[in-house]
Amino acid sequence: MTRKPLRRIMLGTAATVSGIVLLLALKPHSAPAPALAHAAVPASSQPPSSSAPKASGGGSKASGGSKANGGGSKASGGAKANGTPRTSSPQRTQTVTGDTVQTDYGPVQVRVTLVGGRITGVTALQSPSGNPRSEEIASYSIPQLTREAIAAQSAHIDAVSGASYTSAGYSQSLQSALDRAGG
Repeated sequence: MTRKPLRRIMLGTAATVSGIVLLLALKPHSAPAPALAHAAVPASSQPPSSSAPKASGGGSKASGGSKANGGGSKASGGAKANGTPRTSSPQRTQTVTGDTVQTDYGPVQVRVTLVGGRITGVTALQSPSGNPRSEEIASYSIPQLTREAIAAQSAHIDAVSGASYTSAGYSQSLQSALDRAGG
């Protein structure tokens, strides 16, 4: 039985080249749509009162959130969603900052806004930004983590694929903020 080393070499080379071409053809994650890039609070999560302050969105490190709805302030009363007047006391609005969590790619820190004990917004105060790749990962993972935290109403959220360290830091910082808020 004769061996055909040239054929094996050619097939191996062709398979390697094909794999490299396919790998290079993959597009990196793109940033979410502008409406989602700022970790906006869904309308269904807003307090029913139109005079209550809105949660400050934003994923920008420079924004830092609004101080207008400072921690512990009382939101005004109003009517429930079905139009009946409230009989209980107004819902309490809290804004609490979590610990800064150091990851392999940079610090992660969040600020959570709670209305009546429910998470209505999460703002990333710090996210990995040491290089363009870290910034790209943070740009798509932070808004997704924020949506998951609001939906789950806790820090027990799924990690974003490709952003394991950022996801872990986000979850830890969020948990520390919730612990401080008493939730």
